[in-house]
Formats: sequence, C-alpha cells, structure tokens
Amino acid sequence: MGDIYIYMLIALAALAVVDLVVGVSNDAVNFLNSAIGSKAISLKKVMIIASIGVFFGAVTSSGMMEVARKGIFNPSMYMFEDVMFIFMAVMITDILLLDVFNSLGMPTSTTVSIVFELLGSAVVIALLKIASNDVQNYDALWSYINYETATNIIIGILLSVVIAFTIGAIVQYISRLIYSFDFSERPTYISALFGGFAITAITYFIIIKGLKGTQFYGDLKGLLDQNTYGIVAGSFVIWTIISYSLIRFFKVNLLVFIIGVGTFSLAMAFAGNDLVNFIGVPIAALNSYEAWSISGIAPDLYSMESLASKVPSNIVLLLVAGAVMVITLWTSSKARTVVETGINLSRQGEGHEKFQPNNLSRVVVRFAMFVNYGFSSVLPNRTKNYINNKFDKPTLTIPARDVEEQPAFDLVRASVNLIVASILISIATSMKLPLSTTYVTFMVAMGTSLADRAWGRESAVYRVAGVFNVIGGWFLTAIIAFLAAGLVAFLIHWHVWMIPILLVLVAFLIIRNTVKHNKKSKEIKRRTYIERSELITINGVINESADHISEVANKIDVLYSNVVKDLANGDLNKLRKTGKLVNKLNDEIDDLKENVFYFIKSLDESSVQASKFYIIVLGYLQDAAQSISFISRASYKHVNNNHKNLKKGQIKDLIFIEKQLSNILHNISKVFKDRNFDDLNSIIESKRVLLNDLSGSIEKQVERIRTNESSPKNTTLYFSILLETKDLLKALMSLLETYEEFHLTSK
Repeated sequence: MGDIYIYMLIALAALAVVDLVVGVSNDAVNFLNSAIGSKAISLKKVMIIASIGVFFGAVTSSGMMEVARKGIFNPSMYMFEDVMFIFMAVMITDILLLDVFNSLGMPTSTTVSIVFELLGSAVVIALLKIASNDVQNYDALWSYINYETATNIIIGILLSVVIAFTIGAIVQYISRLIYSFDFSERPTYISALFGGFAITAITYFIIIKGLKGTQFYGDLKGLLDQNTYGIVAGSFVIWTIISYSLIRFFKVNLLVFIIGVGTFSLAMAFAGNDLVNFIGVPIAALNSYEAWSISGIAPDLYSMESLASKVPSNIVLLLVAGAVMVITLWTSSKARTVVETGINLSRQGEGHEKFQPNNLSRVVVRFAMFVNYGFSSVLPNRTKNYINNKFDKPTLTIPARDVEEQPAFDLVRASVNLIVASILISIATSMKLPLSTTYVTFMVAMGTSLADRAWGRESAVYRVAGVFNVIGGWFLTAIIAFLAAGLVAFLIHWHVWMIPILLVLVAFLIIRNTVKHNKKSKEIKRRTYIERSELITINGVINESADHISEVANKIDVLYSNVVKDLANGDLNKLRKTGKLVNKLNDEIDDLKENVFYFIKSLDESSVQASKFYIIVLGYLQDAAQSISFISRASYKHVNNNHKNLKKGQIKDLIFIEKQLSNILHNISKVFKDRNFDDLNSIIESKRVLLNDLSGSIEKQVERIRTNESSPKNTTLYFSILLETKDLLKALMSLLETYEEFHLTSK
C-alpha cells in the first residue's frame, strides 16, 4: 500500500505545478491590471517588478499553509487514507475549474475554489465514514468539519467584495478631489504628502505585517508591537521627505514611482496570500505521509491528529513554487486574456464592450441615475460646480494614430487601485485569513471606476453587466467546486484506481482547452476590429472592407451549403449547429457596425468621405447575413416541428441554386482576397443567370401547387428560401456595384 501513496504524492507534486500555472494565469490580473492599464511603466519593467514581488511573497506565505492543513476540516477525525483522498480530489478539481475560467478569460477566485473544494471533498468523505459506522449518525458531520472557521472564511470572503468596492470608491473619490485629472499642475507638497501616505501604508502592511508570515517574526515581535505608532509616524515623515526630494530635485513622476512600488507590494501580497491555494494541499499531503510512514499503522487506521500541530514550511519548496509562478507570468497567454477583461471593465474611455447588457444591469443603472439626481438636487450649485471641475477631463487633441496607445485609466486611479488592494490583502494575510485577492483587486478596481465617473451613460449598462457576470462566476465557482470535489472524492473512495483515470482526464481536458484557446486567440487576431493605432487612408478603407467582404462571402458560402444539405437530410442537430454559426456571423458584423465611431475617428483628413462608403458596405453585409439567418431559422423550425421533408424536385432545384450561388460567393471571396477588383463586373453579370433560375424555381413550385403539391408548410419554407436567396443575391450585387464605383473613383 505504501507504494500507492508514494505515487499519489508524485501525482500531487505534478498537479501542484500545473495548479500553479493555471492559478497564476487567472490571478495575474490581480497585480498586473493597474500598471498595464495605466501604461505608467513598460510591460517588461512591470513583469520584472511583479516577479521580484512574487519571490518575496513566497517567503511570507508559510503562515497561510495552516489553512489547507486544518482550516476547513478537523484532521483528528480522518485517517491517513481519508486525507490523501481529500487532497487528490481537491487538486484534480481545482486544476480543471481554474483552467475552464482561464479559457473563458474570466477572473475567478483561487481562494474560494480551494476552500469549497476542501469543504466538498471533506464532507463527502465524512458522510461515507458515517454511513459505514453503525455507532455514528449524520449529526456527527459537524465534528468532522471546522464549520466555525470555514464559516468565518466564507463570510470574510463575501464581506471583502463589499468592503473592497466601498473603500476603493471612497478613496478614489477623495483622491480625485485632491488631484483632479490635471494632476501635473498640483503643488509639489500635495504629491509629496500623497506619496508619503501611500508608501507608508504599503511599507507598514507589506513589510511589517507581512513579517508575521515568516519564521523569524518572533525575534522582532516585541520591538514591532511596542513601537507601532512610532514606526508608522517615522515612515510617513521619511517617505514624505523622500517623495518631495524626488519631485523637486530629480523631477520624478511620483505617481509612476508609487505604481511601481504598489505593483511590487501587490505581487508580494498575492504570493503571500494565494500560494497556499496552489501548493498548500500537496505540502499537507507530504506532511501527512511523513507522519504516517514512521508510525507502522495501517493507512485506514492512522489518525491525522498531527496535521493540527504547526509545522514549519520548507523555504526551498516555497521558492521553487515562486519560480514556477514567475515563469508562468512571462509565458501564459491565458493570463493576458484574463487581464484584458479587468482592464476592459475599468477603462476610462469608450470602446468595444466585451459584455452585453441585461435587465438587471439596466435596472441598476436607472436606479443609480435616480439616486444621483436626488443628490444633485440637494447639493448647492457652488459645491456641484467645484466637484464637477475636479472631474473635468482636460481636452487633448490626440492624433488618430495614438488613440489605441492611450492608457485605460490615469496614474491617480492606478495608484489608488494598488494602494487599497495591497492594504486590504495584507491585513487579511496578517490575520491568517485566506482572503480572495481576486475579489479584492477586482472590486477595488470597479469601485474606483465608478467613483472616477468611468461608467458614463454610453458604457454603464455594459460595465455593470460585466461586473454581474464576473460576480456570478464567483458564486458559480463556489457551487461547482463543492459539488465537483465531492464527486471526485466519492469516485476515488469508491476505487483507488479512479485516480489514474481522472489524471488522464485532467491532461486531456487541459490540452483540449489550451488548443481551443490558442485557436480562438488566433481567430481574434485575424479578425480586424476598427480600433486601430495607425491612420486609415483611402487605400486602408479599401483593404479593410475587402477583408471583411472576402471573409463574409466565404462564411455565407459554407453556411448556405450546410443549410441546403442538412435540410435535404432532415438533420436537426446539424441545422442547430449551423444556426449557431450564423448567429456568430451576425455578431461579428454587429461588432463592426458598433465600432464605426472609432473607424471614422481613425481616418485621415483626406479620407473622411470614405466613411460613407464603409458604412454602406457594412449595411449590405448585414443584409446578406440577415438573409442567411432567416433561411437557417426557417429550415431549423421546419425540421424541428417534424413537418414533411421537401420533395425531391424541390431539393434538386435548391442544390442546383446552391451550386450557382456557391460559385458566385467563391469568386467574390477570391476577388476581394486577391484585390483583383477589375473582375467585379464579370461577377455582377453572372447574377442574371441565377436570378432567372430562382424565378424559374418559383414558377415550378406554383405549377406543383396547381397539380400535386399537398403540403402548405413545404410551400411556405420553399418560397421563403427562394425569396431570401434573391434578397441575399441582391444585397451582394448592390455591394459589388458600390465597391466597383468607389474603386474606380479612388483611382
């Protein structure tokens, strides 16, 4: 039996490395968002600063390891075999759960996932033990679970959402009143005092409070506890003087300095607080094995009371874990995807919105507008004018080429994000509470965005919907983590050979998700959005629109062929899949239309007239997409309602029309892909043949109705497809004629 547990330890070690990778990919958003979003520091420098912070934080995380050992369940009630099953279930579930969220680009909480996975697997193993024990009843479950500690942890995590959002909003509001958006004009002493406060807070909570997690804190405890106020006051004075000197004599932008220090501190706080989420369970398993292996007792009879005692952490293991985290920071594409979500929801300006509004977000925005109106009606005009002046953004003339390079938010908000999040996380770490760093940093960023008036009438409903989506994902994390870990624990308890099966499943799913994510990332890069950094000239408009036309024509060709083929076979599942692809095409065209504003702003002065052409092109593309959408929906509805299949003659005519249309669409795609616009006229001429064939098919169907057609539903579907095909063809031909005219004019 001993060999099995050695293999389990090896598997847990491998899972720990994988968990570090998927965990950091999700949590990198916590300490990178502010620095990257503000563009205060180059990306390379941000990564270097964050990497150093992670290493320092790894050393201070030792105190947090107790949570994995005894924070959630009572180890004395479990045998060695039980805890090994629990630990295996937790790690397998954690990797799968986090990888799914990473692939979706959604920041979730590694702390919540690990807490609820420990809880779910411990509850299931406890229930199995109680069920096999004639003496105990199910009320004994409470003796297996440290429900008080678990409840405090859960309540603390939930409260962190409200506290982080509220404090972030308040601090940002005050900071903006002090600084305004024109912070470069503030007196030096204001920046020096702000820097003194900010860096003192970071110093106290990260350095002093952070020492509580280390093994050598006992030697300094008395000195630190007796001189707390003196240390804080002295730090404030020293850092204020240093800040003043940096601004006055060295012309340093102090906010950039604060962002650098804050990024380091938040990375350190993240590693100190969250490292337990990735390696706490495998280290607890190693400690359990070491205690059991020297006992000589059977694994199902050896009580794990030893886990309740404090065990010093292995610094080497912590640093190795820190190294894996740093490597992941530099190499993970999924980390960049998750970072983009946080920046997108907190950016100051408008742009492409990742989330769609819902009824709840609309209600919240309307209520907020009502409350704001109430406050505005009470405040004196002088006060309102003073506040509004502080929130007025300076009017800057930004060249079109530089629009994309503008930061998502300014240095003041980035500094507040880092300072507030660092303080809150560090307080929780010093109290040995596994606070969710994701919850804190995300909600601080959302609070500061709201206070900074980043959610205007144009974007509020989208941003609020995005916040609700992310928060909903957090609650979903807790539920799925609890249930999935419990199920995995049950399977492992049922038969130990389920472990290798589950490990193979983990490997398969991670590889599959990675491949799908990489494919999706390449597709996003291939799709050209209108938000771009370079100026768009007339040639740029031609190339931009040509790419869209080529891609849409190719997709409509495939979709139309699929509908005809699937309708002929009566294949409902394939028609449903085709419908999803049609909806995706419509969404892509909608994205292009929504970004017309940014397209027009990107045009150079000599090409502004091209905007009308581009808008018309998008309109024709949308008409074509709507036609194929109608054909797809009508076909799916017909088959789904179990109506009679189309007659052989009808199918034959549709296949003939599909081949002709496919040939036209293929030529359109090729012409625009190769930029051979002189061939447009020949394609326009070919439409007459297809239009005549469509009219002929309509006449044939009329003749069938007069003779042997007996299905009104078939007739309705058939006429709908033919008429929509005519509309599709007319939209494409109008587009080609417009393009040919513009191409000749531009020459």
